[in-house]
Amino acid sequence: MISGKHYIAGEWIGGTENFASAPAMGAPTQFSKGSPAFVDQAVEAAEAAFSSFGRASRARRAALLRTIADEIEARGDDLTQMATQETGLPETRLVGERGRTTGQLRLFADHIEKGDYLDLRHDPALPDRAPLPRPDLRMIQRPIGPVAVFGASNFPLAFSTAGGDTAAALAAGCPVVVKGHEAHPGTGEIVAQAIAAAVQKCGEHPGVFSLVQGGSVEVGTRLVQHPLIRAVGFTGSLRGGRALFDLCAARPDPIPFFGELGSINPVFVLPAAAENRAVGIAEGWAAALTMGAGQFCTNPGIVLIEDGPFADAFVAMAESALAQVPEQAMLTDGIASAFRDGTAAATARTGVTKVMGDTKEARSALPVLLTVSGETWLEDAALHHEVFGPFGIVVRVKDTQQMQLIAARLDGQLTCTLHMDDQDMEQAGQLMPVLERKAGRVLVNGFPTGVEVCDSMVHGGPYPASTNLGATSVGTLAIRRFLRPVCYQNVPEALIEEAIA
Repeated sequence: MISGKHYIAGEWIGGTENFASAPAMGAPTQFSKGSPAFVDQAVEAAEAAFSSFGRASRARRAALLRTIADEIEARGDDLTQMATQETGLPETRLVGERGRTTGQLRLFADHIEKGDYLDLRHDPALPDRAPLPRPDLRMIQRPIGPVAVFGASNFPLAFSTAGGDTAAALAAGCPVVVKGHEAHPGTGEIVAQAIAAAVQKCGEHPGVFSLVQGGSVEVGTRLVQHPLIRAVGFTGSLRGGRALFDLCAARPDPIPFFGELGSINPVFVLPAAAENRAVGIAEGWAAALTMGAGQFCTNPGIVLIEDGPFADAFVAMAESALAQVPEQAMLTDGIASAFRDGTAAATARTGVTKVMGDTKEARSALPVLLTVSGETWLEDAALHHEVFGPFGIVVRVKDTQQMQLIAARLDGQLTCTLHMDDQDMEQAGQLMPVLERKAGRVLVNGFPTGVEVCDSMVHGGPYPASTNLGATSVGTLAIRRFLRPVCYQNVPEALIEEAIA
């Protein structure tokens, strides 16, 4: 099943240098190491494909998306087995993620068939208007060109080779070059096989999709700097994403970098909710915090609650619930190491109380729970950074005014959550204008893990949650990242029929 090669312009290509995978279970496998030369081949093929694929009908692109989904499902058992071995994620999680992956491909197919995304606008000519006539004007959203996509470590299917970025770009009419993630190269190859089969069945140009495996920093650098790449989709660390963002901005022709980088996803427990439901909220928070070993970008890393007996009850319940969570495998040795380092650094800060949590030297993690006062949180910006994993901080604020102050000083977030009862409506009304400026999604009486793939979802937010606060990487609005408006003035309709077909 696995060749260990790159898929470039319809061919499986190997090289002279290899890298070894580092699976959570089983023996490592050798994969061809990516290189700038492979990137060049893939991007040039993507540009060649754009001349036809960028003008392909909506029905044709929808057929490709649906065929990719079918081919992924046909490889379901192989995908699940490979992804489990490489990532250590449980089978049930991966089966669900596969469904999300195929579901969003089909959702984008439905979306483009409706045609609303084109945002068609027409101002008919007014030849008799005084003092000057108006020309005939039509505006249509058009694909931007080849797109680079970086696979994510924490979602080997839904945010990787055929994930949301790839689906949105193909739906828009943009060929895609994927840089595979070193954490799951075998999984990426099987998905690439599915896409390759779909491209061939649908008769599309082979340059519509390419996969260049990782293994080298130069691969990512060359990909974002290649002059034919017109946009980049990325999900990963703040450090890595910011480096790529800067490279995109430093190009002679800067291009958009749509990066999802990091978020602590704060949870605000308002006074009446704390009084009435502190224990239940704590239990739910503990479950959300440890889901998937805390390796979700929407992991709710901090809770703000007013100090006092209800905060005591919240912490006690959270500690009890977290103590029942067994060791969980982390996605990579590097993520496990970063989790240990982040935990150690936060625990060592002045004013931090460690409630529970033992670090493991192996590729696994146990939950960590810390508490701090509102004053400590405000004074120590080092506590505001994401620790990727099952890591939570309870911020015991002095009063509702301090909670408001902390909200105002938050960095950009993917999500902010309010737990509130009817009696909390006034304070919630005061917080809402602040939180909607801080996050792309505001929740009430829930938890942010689990991102619905639909028309109204926004998965993004102000920096550092993402690098473009006007974009989303989940939901049908994600297609807008890979489109640009073009105005046609006095252009015969026959010349633009393909653009709207």
